[in-house]
Amino acid sequence: MKWLELLQVAGVTLLAAVTLVVLYSLGVRLTAIAGDAQQKSPVLVRSLAYICFGFCGVAVLFGIYLIVPYFGK
Repeated sequence: MKWLELLQVAGVTLLAAVTLVVLYSLGVRLTAIAGDAQQKSPVLVRSLAYICFGFCGVAVLFGIYLIVPYFGK
Protein backbone atom coordinates (compact mmCIF):
# COMPACT_ATOMS: atom_id res chain seq x y z
CA MET A 1 0.00 0.00 0.00
CA LYS A 2 1.21 3.48 -0.82
CA TRP A 3 0.95 5.24 2.54
CA LEU A 4 2.16 8.60 1.33
CA GLU A 5 -0.61 8.77 -1.27
CA LEU A 6 -3.16 7.76 1.36
CA LEU A 7 -1.98 10.58 3.61
CA GLN A 8 -2.13 12.99 0.68
CA VAL A 9 -5.73 12.03 -0.11
CA ALA A 10 -6.67 12.30 3.57
CA GLY A 11 -5.08 15.74 3.81
CA VAL A 12 -6.82 17.06 0.70
CA THR A 13 -10.13 15.63 1.91
CA LEU A 14 -9.74 17.34 5.27
CA LEU A 15 -8.78 20.63 3.63
CA ALA A 16 -11.76 20.47 1.26
CA ALA A 17 -14.17 19.68 4.09
CA VAL A 18 -12.87 22.55 6.22
CA THR A 19 -13.08 24.91 3.25
CA LEU A 20 -16.70 23.96 2.55
CA VAL A 21 -17.70 24.39 6.19
CA VAL A 22 -15.97 27.78 6.43
CA LEU A 23 -17.54 29.05 3.20
CA TYR A 24 -21.03 27.94 4.22
CA SER A 25 -20.66 29.30 7.76
CA LEU A 26 -19.37 32.62 6.46
CA GLY A 27 -22.31 32.82 4.06
CA VAL A 28 -24.79 32.17 6.86
CA ARG A 29 -23.09 34.73 9.11
CA LEU A 30 -23.03 37.38 6.39
CA THR A 31 -26.70 36.73 5.68
CA ALA A 32 -27.49 37.30 9.35
CA ILE A 33 -25.43 40.49 9.39
CA ALA A 34 -27.22 41.76 6.26
CA GLY A 35 -30.56 41.24 8.02
CA ASP A 36 -29.55 43.49 10.91
CA ALA A 37 -31.55 46.72 10.98
CA GLN A 38 -28.51 48.82 11.90
CA GLN A 39 -26.38 47.58 8.99
CA LYS A 40 -25.26 50.45 6.75
CA SER A 41 -24.81 48.50 3.50
CA PRO A 42 -26.89 45.30 3.60
CA VAL A 43 -26.78 44.87 -0.18
CA LEU A 44 -22.99 44.55 -0.20
CA VAL A 45 -22.95 42.11 2.72
CA ARG A 46 -25.75 40.02 1.23
CA SER A 47 -23.96 39.84 -2.12
CA LEU A 48 -20.80 38.65 -0.33
CA ALA A 49 -22.91 35.98 1.37
CA TYR A 50 -24.26 34.83 -1.99
CA ILE A 51 -20.72 34.71 -3.36
CA CYS A 52 -19.73 32.43 -0.47
CA PHE A 53 -22.72 30.18 -1.15
CA GLY A 54 -21.82 30.15 -4.85
CA PHE A 55 -18.23 29.06 -4.17
CA CYS A 56 -19.55 26.37 -1.84
CA GLY A 57 -21.88 25.09 -4.57
CA VAL A 58 -19.09 25.09 -7.16
CA ALA A 59 -16.86 23.10 -4.81
CA VAL A 60 -19.62 20.53 -4.24
CA LEU A 61 -20.26 20.19 -7.97
CA PHE A 62 -16.54 19.76 -8.61
CA GLY A 63 -16.43 17.02 -5.96
CA ILE A 64 -19.33 15.24 -7.65
CA TYR A 65 -17.52 15.58 -10.97
CA LEU A 66 -14.45 13.92 -9.47
CA ILE A 67 -16.40 11.07 -7.86
CA VAL A 68 -18.86 10.06 -10.59
CA PRO A 69 -17.08 7.97 -13.25
CA TYR A 70 -19.56 8.95 -16.00
CA PHE A 71 -18.21 12.50 -16.09
CA GLY A 72 -14.58 11.39 -16.33
CA LYS A 73 -14.92 9.80 -19.77
